[in-house]
Amino acid sequence: MQRLGHWKQERETILTDTTYESERLAVEQIKGARERIGAELSKVIVGQQDVIEHLLIAVLSGGHCLVTGAPGLAKTLLVKSLAQLFNVTFQRIQFTPDLMPADITGTEILQQTDHERKMVFVKGPIFANMILADEINRTPPKTQAAMLEAMQEHHVTAAGVGYRLSEPFFVFATQNPIEMEGTYPLPEAQLDRFMFNVSINYLQEDDEVAVVRQTTTTDSEAIESIFSGEDLLRFQDVVRRVPIAEDVVRYAVRLAAASRPGPKNPLDFVNEWVTWGAGLRASQYMVLGGKARALLEGRAHVSFDDIRALAHPVLRHRVLINYRAEAEGVIVDSLVDRLLKSVKESGIR
Repeated sequence: MQRLGHWKQERETILTDTTYESERLAVEQIKGARERIGAELSKVIVGQQDVIEHLLIAVLSGGHCLVTGAPGLAKTLLVKSLAQLFNVTFQRIQFTPDLMPADITGTEILQQTDHERKMVFVKGPIFANMILADEINRTPPKTQAAMLEAMQEHHVTAAGVGYRLSEPFFVFATQNPIEMEGTYPLPEAQLDRFMFNVSINYLQEDDEVAVVRQTTTTDSEAIESIFSGEDLLRFQDVVRRVPIAEDVVRYAVRLAAASRPGPKNPLDFVNEWVTWGAGLRASQYMVLGGKARALLEGRAHVSFDDIRALAHPVLRHRVLINYRAEAEGVIVDSLVDRLLKSVKESGIR
């Protein structure tokens, strides 16, 4: 009871203390952001509510996203629309087998002036707030390594000189689940840098009819910018201030730990089907994403349901199943379902 009382006091501090006036305003803005953003995105995007929620949580948490889906499901349009909503700069990079690191980070060119010649650095497309890395798995590991530095450090190196990237900075990378010939699978270290792996599926028939109608007429509505990059940075700071009970943090840690095979894991299906489980970033992102989700739903605390709701996009690309699981038709999402049933709020059962 004493710990619960302390947690409630901490929650009240975040919302009532006069020293957090700007944070309280940001909390109110985040509460209303969901409906406003949904209303704007509905001008160009039909359906995909779960996908929109996950991308919005990633943006509010300051995380990168891997977006997987078949061609023609509005992945590019969705990311570009988010950039318009927050009035941040947007760049789309088409990844191809011949793409080089300098094509992303920029390069030095020789510039002639009236008095001298000098080398001048020309920034590449990575110098934007929101990057869409289209078909990221189609480029060689050397180029992927350049992206890894930018994602992790918000920093790039060109010709031995380091350059900071503008904040906020996000990478939304897409992978095409078909036509895998000629691709370079992303290394686990790079996959782990993505907060979520969001899967986009085909629309229901009514939604698909609405899309066809909407995109085959001359009527179109422009998305309005309702926030700024500075607002987004403030929102990210507020998200990190949201309190969370220790039991909820432990639940997130147990979920991630339960995905790791080994002699200490009592879950037979994990030991049988999993080669490599989720690391520390999984529980970190479940907690951070849970804070953003709580604020979007108008709550000032994180619940167990917030953690459960984000388990799939967080764990989907961090749990590596073995050949036996593939032979038995097991997919990672079904394995995560079993994890959620096996790991209770009080521990593994």
